[in-house]
Amino acid sequence: MRWPPWSSESTNDDQKQTPGSWLSSAANNPSSIFDWTAFTEVRTIVPTLVLTSGILIAVRFHRRYLRRIPDAPSISSSYLRRRSIFGQVTSVGDGDNFRIFHTPGGRMAGWGWLPWKKVPTVKKDLKDKTIHIRLAGVDAPELGHFGHPEQPFARDAHAWLTSYLSGRRVRALVYRQDQYSRVVASVFVRRAFDFPPFRRRDVSYEMLKRGLATVYEAKVGSEFGGEKMEKKYRKAEWQAKKRARGLWKDYGRVGSAWESPREYKKRIGMEDPPPMEKGNGKGNGKGNGKGNGKGKTGQK
Repeated sequence: MRWPPWSSESTNDDQKQTPGSWLSSAANNPSSIFDWTAFTEVRTIVPTLVLTSGILIAVRFHRRYLRRIPDAPSISSSYLRRRSIFGQVTSVGDGDNFRIFHTPGGRMAGWGWLPWKKVPTVKKDLKDKTIHIRLAGVDAPELGHFGHPEQPFARDAHAWLTSYLSGRRVRALVYRQDQYSRVVASVFVRRAFDFPPFRRRDVSYEMLKRGLATVYEAKVGSEFGGEKMEKKYRKAEWQAKKRARGLWKDYGRVGSAWESPREYKKRIGMEDPPPMEKGNGKGNGKGNGKGNGKGKTGQK
């Protein structure tokens, strides 16, 4: 193929032309500079289409799989119940919620070993750059907030979750955004020292099994990831209760005086609000009748 397309086949006379004479000829006859028919040739069109398609596919792939999500409100509705988010845990706020720094593509995309793809470690560098996640299907004892006393085993649940997740890479299957600017998600982690090693662990299930949380019992906003998963969670809770593990230690002795995390929050006025009605898609979802229709209820 002639390239550039405006070049003509060389002849002996052409080769003898000097740059000055070529410019003079081009000035006298501008139409001779371009050979427009070259643009319509198959050997020009096919490579152009292939190159353009490759660029568009690469851009789409990057936007879909390699673009970093800075925080929970930035998660597109296309992710919810369809896709998961991979990231590194940067902090644990309570016994059932924590923050991750989204690392799309993981190590394969360079996170952790490329100089410009490092997870920040300084708190100020993480501000507004992490996704706040609420564990689906579970309710952990509450730490002391806003002057309220903490529940028994709240520190145990927080300490266990911190040691189990801090600094680790997790995968979160996101279900919905809640009214606290978080996403409710089933979270999975692989650990070398669990037996069998590197097996994918459901963090909510591990907490229930150890008696560090109860099954989420609110009438609205509950998420389990399906009926099968809910049954699995309830069975784990029942076994922990039977063995008097964790927060169930005094359940048999105290009886009706035993207080679950849900009952505790209801007593001190921290119960989740009812789901917001769908609005007309023009507002910010704050319950003023102009919500975005996402039903932002979740688990506290």
